[in-house]
Amino acid sequence: MTIFCCGLAAAGLAYAAIYFCATARVRAAGHADAPELLWLKEEFKLGDAEFKRISELHAGYLPRCQEMCGRIAAKNEELAGLLAKTNTVTPEIERKLAEAAALRAECQKNMLEHFYTVSRAMPPEEGRRYLEWIQEQTLGGGHGAGGTGHEMHEMQ
Repeated sequence: MTIFCCGLAAAGLAYAAIYFCATARVRAAGHADAPELLWLKEEFKLGDAEFKRISELHAGYLPRCQEMCGRIAAKNEELAGLLAKTNTVTPEIERKLAEAAALRAECQKNMLEHFYTVSRAMPPEEGRRYLEWIQEQTLGGGHGAGGTGHEMHEMQ
């Protein structure tokens, strides 16, 4: 019976040790300043100072992005309300479409400015690689192609 209890205790300790070793990285990420950006640090080989600066840039950009997404959503609601009242394109619908397009263009410009700023906070070669990746995601047929940026602030 003693051997069985010792074996059971050893198995429990081995499991706990393996579990804590295997999950240490994930648990540490949960305590990081910007856990959603840790992939960026690893993928683009960022040092702690570079990562801290990019995390600050990200935190500064998010309120602007969220505000812009709110404006776009409100404009889309206005447009949906107009569309529900008719079965033809009216001058008012044309105006709302133009306003929505202008908001999306402003959002994309802000997003690209942010991405350029982030790339300049990286080592030069990694910054170039980051911009190539971002361009593929936002312009080249990736998931975020043609998007407003809302989905992109989660990526970077």
